[in-house]
Amino acid sequence: MHKILIVDDEPGIRQSLKGVLEDEGYKAAVAESGEACLEALQKLGFDVVLLDVWLPGIDGLETLARIREIEAAPEVIMISGHGTIETAVRATKLGAYDFLEKPLSIERTLILVKNAIDSKRLRLENLDLKKQLTPRSIIVGDSVPMKALRQQIQVMAPTNGRVLIYGESGTGKELVANAIHAQSLRKDEMFVEVNCAAIPEDLIESELFGHRKGSFPGATVDKEGKFQKANGGTLFLDEIGDMSLKTQSKFLRTLDEQRFVPVGGDEAVTVDARVIASTNKDLEDEISRGNFREDLFYRLNVIPFSVPPLRERKEDVPLLARHFLKEFSATYGRRPREFTDDAVDALMRYSWPGNVRELRNVIERIVIMNPTTTRFDRKHLPPLIHRDGSRRTAGPEFSSLHQARAAYERDYILKKLDENHGNISRTAEVLGLERSHLYRKMKVLGIAPKE
Repeated sequence: MHKILIVDDEPGIRQSLKGVLEDEGYKAAVAESGEACLEALQKLGFDVVLLDVWLPGIDGLETLARIREIEAAPEVIMISGHGTIETAVRATKLGAYDFLEKPLSIERTLILVKNAIDSKRLRLENLDLKKQLTPRSIIVGDSVPMKALRQQIQVMAPTNGRVLIYGESGTGKELVANAIHAQSLRKDEMFVEVNCAAIPEDLIESELFGHRKGSFPGATVDKEGKFQKANGGTLFLDEIGDMSLKTQSKFLRTLDEQRFVPVGGDEAVTVDARVIASTNKDLEDEISRGNFREDLFYRLNVIPFSVPPLRERKEDVPLLARHFLKEFSATYGRRPREFTDDAVDALMRYSWPGNVRELRNVIERIVIMNPTTTRFDRKHLPPLIHRDGSRRTAGPEFSSLHQARAAYERDYILKKLDENHGNISRTAEVLGLERSHLYRKMKVLGIAPKE
C-alpha cells in the first residue's frame, strides 16, 4: 500500500485530504509543521508528501530542500493558498514534482498523487539499474597496458570525440566503451549497444534507424531505432567491421548530418549521439578488400583505442580470476572463495585464446559445479587449462609442422569437447564436422571420448 504524508498547518485540510486518500486505498498520515514532517520521514518511508508552502517554523520550501537530501526521497507536491509564479519556480528548482493551489481540486490532487508515485518508482528503478551497470564499467588490471588504457579513458572520456576500439574477441571492448560513457558528460543519458555481427543484414538498417509501419512485411507498428534511443547519450557499435556496405553508406551520412530518415519514412529525425565503435578486424585490410568504406573509417577513427589480449598481460590473470570469483560467489549465494597457488599457477600458464570472456566463463563454471568448495585447486579447473599449463612448462618439442598442427588440432578439439561437456554430436556441430568424421579425427589424434 502506497503511503502519503500530508503536511499542512490547517487541521481541516489535513483531515479532509487524509479521508479522500484513504478512500482511494492509500495509507495517509498527517503532520502540522516542517519539523514534524522531517521527523515522520526519519521514522517511516513515504512515497509522496503533500507539502504546504506556508508553515510555522521552517517553511515549505526549506522543508522541501531538506527532503531532497534524503536517500530515496519521496516525491513532493507543493500546496499554496496564494502561490505566485516565483514560488512555483523556486519549488520546481528545489525538486518539487508539481504544484497545487488552494482551494484544492480533489480530482487533480488524486491524479498528481498517482503520477508522483509512478515517478518515484521509475526513479528508483533507474537508480537500481545504474547500480547494476556500474560494475560493467570497472576495468580490472594492474599491467602497464591496462594502466595506460585507464589513463587514456580518463583524458578523452569527457570529450565528444568518436572512438574506435580495436581488440580480439573477448578482450573487453564493450567494457571499455561502458567505461568511456560512465566518465563522459553524457553519463546520465542512455548507453545503447548494437551488435553489428549478430543482426541480419536485411534488419540492421531498421535496427539502427527505425522504421515506419508498413515499410516492409512484418512492420506492423512504428519502431524507434537505436540511433534515436541514444539521442543525448552514447551509441556503441560492436564489431562494426561486419556492417554491410549499404548500411555503412547511410550511417556515414547520419554521422555527417546528425540526422536520418527511418526506413519507410519521409521526415528526417535529428539526433545528437556520441558514437563509439569496436572491431576485431583489421579495418585497413578490409578497406583494401572493398569490404569497408575508407571515408567511414576516418570518421570513426578519431580516437583509436587498443585492448590487448589476455596472453599479453598475464599478470592480470590472478586479479581478474579473483574478481570473477567474488562476483559469481555473490551471484550464486556461495560463501567467499579463494584459489590455491597451484590453481593460480595453472591459470597463469594457460594461453587464454578466448581472452577475458573465456576466463570469466571458466570461473563461473567452477563456482556452479563446486557448490561446497571454498578453496579451488588445479584439479577444479577444466582439464584443458591445467593440461595446457603443464605442457607449456616444458615448452613445445615438435620435430615437424605436421606434429605441431596435430597438437593444435588435438588441443582445439579437446577445448570444444570441454565446452560442450563431452557431447560428441554438439561438438561436431560447433566444429562444422559430421559426427563420424569427428570420431575418426579423435581416434587419429588419440582422444578418447571420455576425455
